[in-house]
Amino acid sequence: MTDQFPHPLASASRFPQTLSLAQSTCLALIPVLPSQIHLFEVFVMSNIHSRVPDVCLFLAGVGLWWGLIPQSVGAFHDGKRVLQVELRDDTTRDILAGRVYLEDEEGRHYFARPVDPAGQAVVYDVERTPQSREKHTTVSPHPFEFEVPEQATVTLTVERGKEYHVATLQVPPPADRTAIQRVEVPMRRWIDMAARGWYSGDTHVHRRLVDCPHLVEAEDLNVAFPLAYWVREARQTGDKGPVAGQPAPAVIWCGPRRCLWPVNTEYELFTVDGKPHTQGAVFVLNHREPPRLGTPPVAPVADWAHQSGALLDLDKHSWNWTVMIVPRMQVDLFELANNHVWRTNFLFRKWTIEMTPTNWGLEIGPEGVDEAGWIDWGFQTYYAFLNCGFRMRPTAGTGSGVHPVPLGFGRVYVEVPGDFTYEQWIEGLNAGRSFVTTGPMLFSRFNDHPAGTTVRDAQPGYRLRVQGTAANPRPLDRLEIVVNGEVVRTISPANTAGPRGEFVSPWDETIVLPHSAWVAVRCYDRGDDRRSRFAHTAPVHVEIDGPVRPRKREVQHFIERMEHEIQRNQGVLAPAELAEYEHALDIYRNLAKIARD
Repeated sequence: MTDQFPHPLASASRFPQTLSLAQSTCLALIPVLPSQIHLFEVFVMSNIHSRVPDVCLFLAGVGLWWGLIPQSVGAFHDGKRVLQVELRDDTTRDILAGRVYLEDEEGRHYFARPVDPAGQAVVYDVERTPQSREKHTTVSPHPFEFEVPEQATVTLTVERGKEYHVATLQVPPPADRTAIQRVEVPMRRWIDMAARGWYSGDTHVHRRLVDCPHLVEAEDLNVAFPLAYWVREARQTGDKGPVAGQPAPAVIWCGPRRCLWPVNTEYELFTVDGKPHTQGAVFVLNHREPPRLGTPPVAPVADWAHQSGALLDLDKHSWNWTVMIVPRMQVDLFELANNHVWRTNFLFRKWTIEMTPTNWGLEIGPEGVDEAGWIDWGFQTYYAFLNCGFRMRPTAGTGSGVHPVPLGFGRVYVEVPGDFTYEQWIEGLNAGRSFVTTGPMLFSRFNDHPAGTTVRDAQPGYRLRVQGTAANPRPLDRLEIVVNGEVVRTISPANTAGPRGEFVSPWDETIVLPHSAWVAVRCYDRGDDRRSRFAHTAPVHVEIDGPVRPRKREVQHFIERMEHEIQRNQGVLAPAELAEYEHALDIYRNLAKIARD
């Protein structure tokens, strides 16, 4: 990993080719000071060609280095103590990377720093409200430490992706007033998804590219798509304002079975002609060239993306332009777990509430929608698009880097036969051999075929055997089989205790399909305060008697949305741009002619 990711300031081209021992020693210290790198580099580079004697440079540099490194030696000082921690796999005894939280009894948060010079600690501190905040440190597989008040009892919480149990320890002050209090945290894996051929990804990432190799390891993630370009003004081209330089279009390996694709773009339009006028967001993932097109219109961007082998990802179901871009751009992916689904408390209860369908049975209270209502709204919108014939495949994206949420909190697992490669993973994502989760694991087969399969030329009365296993570190509440957007079978989970503290629930059901249908499986765990975690498979499609017919209430909502957006955009968008909304309206009006009750 070190060879593949040299420190960006340690490139040989930055420095003279011939250096003294003292100069070489000072330069060698640069890569081991991730949090103090800029100050130390300024000192070294400002003196590298000076006439300062080598011994003075050497001693001054080492002195600066020593003063910058957090010290952990000695007795209590300034009313502080040091809590030094290692994370260990409880079976292999390997030291692990992870995400750590430390909080005292008064609700104060503390952030970690590395002990080992080779270690890395990335602080994440994003707060929207006192109830919706994310304050953690991701740490590399090295010892790390916190400085805390001398007499404070603190609670240490450690997470590592979805496949390890959460570890929580209460740490009181040491009785002997030892300056360094050492703690080893055993991390218990409850499932090994890679051993089963499943690999996880996050398709909406706002983190710094330089941090991502560390983050995917700490979050036990296999694939991530950090944004290189972020366009927020209508008609602006993405190549004019890259947010991560202009990375090469190549897979970046972060270790065994962990990688990044670094060339990705978000079009998230909040202004038109410099004035506030939201359109919405869509992602172009896995492209090769910088985005030299602005939008609207959206169709040319879609053509460029698909011709370059990229995938279009719709992150939220309630953007102004969502109902237009799905047919107009032929969007590939739909985020069933999006960037408003967090580890912390749900916040955006009234965001786009005016676009809520009035007759879909959504739970809307005086304060708007809660987290369960937001997720249900997303599910029902996805189902409506599927019923209209737009066969998007599910994905998950956190928006970590902007919102108070860890990378990979919602993630998509893709089944990859044989050895893991990025190319097979992205192909499996596009094929729908996948499920999305914020917690449970969901393994499904449909007549022994994987999710994403299309069964053609089936006959009325087609029998579909739906079987599989759900596993979760907490008991599940229910399993559901969904056909054309309706729950046709609810299954009480067995919740059999497994050998690693997990709960396992197999099922085996057969359903009969009289007409063309899509079928998927979803499950929910027993969350507190409606903070239920879920998993949802991609659908299988069974073609019997033509396309699936949408429900009248679904297509009527889409018609109303397009009529509203055409009126809202009058005098703002150019005629060719407005015509895309009109084209989408025509599509939905035609679908209304075949809609079912």
